[in-house]
Amino acid sequence: MALTADVKDELAKVVVGKTSVRAAELASVLRFAGGLHTISGRLAVEAELDSAVSASRLRKDLAELYGTRSAGIVVQPSGQRKTPQYLVRVVEGGETLARQTGLLDSRRRPVRGLPNRLTTGSREELAAIWRGAFLAAGSLTDPGRSASLDVACPSPEAAMALVGAAGRLGVTAKARDVRGVTRVVVREGEEISRLLVLMGAGDTVAAWEQLRQRREVRATANRLVNFDDANLRRSAQAAVAACARVERALEILGDGVPEHLRYAGALRLDHRDASLDELGHFADPPMTKDAVAGRIRRLLAMADKRAVELGVPGTDAGLPDDLIDA
Repeated sequence: MALTADVKDELAKVVVGKTSVRAAELASVLRFAGGLHTISGRLAVEAELDSAVSASRLRKDLAELYGTRSAGIVVQPSGQRKTPQYLVRVVEGGETLARQTGLLDSRRRPVRGLPNRLTTGSREELAAIWRGAFLAAGSLTDPGRSASLDVACPSPEAAMALVGAAGRLGVTAKARDVRGVTRVVVREGEEISRLLVLMGAGDTVAAWEQLRQRREVRATANRLVNFDDANLRRSAQAAVAACARVERALEILGDGVPEHLRYAGALRLDHRDASLDELGHFADPPMTKDAVAGRIRRLLAMADKRAVELGVPGTDAGLPDDLIDA
């Protein structure tokens, strides 16, 4: 939640000069945080935000862009809600505002998506739509495997409009239903950073990217450690299995072991933790890794053949199942 609050705090302080861009952001906030209600027979527009700064920005834009007076109400925490909510309500002139911002069409029917004039606007207006949507219902999770920037949407039509706006900005976003709520989600780290910059959260992006890079380095290091541990574990298992099989081979063959194969087997047993390459260096005269491996392989094959002739267990007798293939 800290990252989300930081982003919203920064976005709520973005200075916008163009009236059309401010209007696009305001319309988006009302669409994603608001709704239409009838109060005392009059149509009212309401928006519920989780940031006092965002609520103040909305009230200021309503007054400066549309000359609309609004009421600000603080809804105290209750039940599962742990933080206060900030309700902005427009009753006087609510229907006119709803038409101006695209919440109602010309026939007084509620609009479920976003006005076409907004979703086909300039890049600044498209970024403003996303800024307003995030201020209204957005969240940003910590970078990592499940990192995401997402916005809860009031309808599938609003979600598709937001996906389209992201696409026009060069950002890949997807709409999905999560526990009965339609959400627009951006997953890739670079895409999240790009969208945050476009919305105006440059400072938060820098902190988020720094955290993302630290976690990627840590994850890479962990993977390498785990990889090394797995390799060491497999090598140790292979050495244990090889020594057990060599001991059994020498037992089966007894005095019938050719001297050069007996010598290779003895090397394996004398240096149980050594690799084949190291065994070659211990030999006198030195041998290559392939030469050592070849001799041990022939020793085991000869012993297994002899075991079949004698009708006794072979060199893998007594090995645990997890070591037989080692």
